[in-house]
Amino acid sequence: RLLYLLQQETSSTELRTECAVVLGSLAMGTENNVKSLLDCHIIPALLQGLLSPDLKFIEACLRCLRTIFISPVTPEDLLYTDATVISHLMALLSRSRYTQEYICQIFSHCCKGPDHQTILFNHGAVQNIAHLLVSTSYKVRMQALKCFSVLAFENPQVSMTLVNVSVDGELLPQIFVKMLQRDKPIEMQLTSAKCLTSMCRAGAIRTDDSCIVLKTLPCLVRMCSKERLLEERVEGAETLAYLIETDVELQRIASITDHLIVMLADYFKYPSSVSAITDIKRLDHDLKHAHELRQAAFKLYASLGANDEDIRKKIIETENMMDRIVNGLSESSIKVRLAAVRCLHSLSRSVQQLRTSFQDHAVWKPLMKVLQNAPNEILVVASSTLCNLLLEFSPSKEPILESGAIELLCSLTQSENLALRVNGIWALMNMAFQAEQKIKSDILRGLSTEQLFQLLSDSDVNVLMKTLGLLRNLLSTRPHIDHIMSTHGKQIMQAVTLILEGEHNIEVKEQTLCILANIADGTTAKELIMTNDDILQKIKYYMSHSNAKLQLAAMFCISNLIWNEEEGSQERQDKLRDLGIVDILHKLSQSSDPNLCDK
Repeated sequence: RLLYLLQQETSSTELRTECAVVLGSLAMGTENNVKSLLDCHIIPALLQGLLSPDLKFIEACLRCLRTIFISPVTPEDLLYTDATVISHLMALLSRSRYTQEYICQIFSHCCKGPDHQTILFNHGAVQNIAHLLVSTSYKVRMQALKCFSVLAFENPQVSMTLVNVSVDGELLPQIFVKMLQRDKPIEMQLTSAKCLTSMCRAGAIRTDDSCIVLKTLPCLVRMCSKERLLEERVEGAETLAYLIETDVELQRIASITDHLIVMLADYFKYPSSVSAITDIKRLDHDLKHAHELRQAAFKLYASLGANDEDIRKKIIETENMMDRIVNGLSESSIKVRLAAVRCLHSLSRSVQQLRTSFQDHAVWKPLMKVLQNAPNEILVVASSTLCNLLLEFSPSKEPILESGAIELLCSLTQSENLALRVNGIWALMNMAFQAEQKIKSDILRGLSTEQLFQLLSDSDVNVLMKTLGLLRNLLSTRPHIDHIMSTHGKQIMQAVTLILEGEHNIEVKEQTLCILANIADGTTAKELIMTNDDILQKIKYYMSHSNAKLQLAAMFCISNLIWNEEEGSQERQDKLRDLGIVDILHKLSQSSDPNLCDK
């Protein structure tokens, strides 16, 4: 009935305005209220109302629209179904401070992802909203700022534009920096820090710019302190994690600002012990934010420890850190699990920690558990971590093998997901490095020759390189070379031929020639090369190649075939002489490249 009255042209403007106000009050109720309003097609009715000449009515419609759009049950796309709506809203921005506040709030809630950002950007959002940052109304300034923080997030195009926009002779980054100051409300400090962070990550502001190092970073660290509300601490830590994620220098600065590493340990202490909680409301609030806090702390620890060995050491020495990560790996919340795995992955880049803390806490156990039927985004990070735990110097290698890792990794190499294929084969490559013969045989059996060929013909060069790395590690030490070539020789020679004939880059061909050199080092395996004229011709061809790396690799093959003290060396030397190898060697001994000349 209210909607009917709102849409009647014959109703007086006062009546229509009152209807919009009452509908707006209803929308403030439960999510079910909003759902029933949406089912009655309230949005098209209110958008239609914006075409009225009466400002009070327009403001009432916008206020109601704002309330509906900030509800989680309202699909954002409803704002973009009619192309004329956005340009009409841009035009209404100049009407009053209320239209400015509500429209900016609608935009910032409905801008989800690059498509929405592009639509708003192309409709002149930056130019239309910039001047609102200096409005006399705090609410307008704040909503405009929020708009920029969602427009610029992970969007280089918007970020690059913002750097050069000025309002009243002042550039936007300078305006954002003023909004960061300690005397401003926290919400404003946080949101402007987010804007500057997005601009920095997009490359619009340098990471060593003073507005990042001296203003944005310290402001975000302040947001992590105990004085702040839980929500603010979550947002502060997550934004800081994003800001420093890829920059070593910022990671170092953050790690020594305000005892951040110790400060984050407090994120794990919620909900506080029940006895201390007097009111049930507070417990409810703590519980709700507890997993968000843990997730944020893990994310920030992961960013802090991404590159620097000393920082990783500090993180691990923080009270109960390893236990917290191990617990995080088995939490019910998928977001916390993902963040804990990320944190573990970051710390697993440290040789020192792999040998000590990781061993003491048997981190591999929960990690192997996480790898059983987890969603892909967790699998990718968890399998990367496993790669590190399988390095030669890591004491976790043995127990991981015993817990069925080979099978698990072989199945990852068959994944549709590229990152999982790379990690599966990479982990197998690490596992095969200086391994005993039984492990190598298990890997070959687990992979199957078909799968090996599948990987060698993978369209991704990373998968190919790691598979060749695996082969090279399998074919090391004489008895192993001879054993593997006696069972899989034919297929492996086929694969080598295939790659040397294919259109591949220098690194791939060099790795393949190194595999041949390993085969040439076997006692019985040599014969597979000596009886294969096609391969011998290829080695000869690469000795005269234009690339020195490939020439060197080909010469390794030759030198491994001709050692005088090995049985049958005379016949092999004669055959190679007949092929014209000696003539090429004479020519190479005149080379200007000292390495080639030497070899």
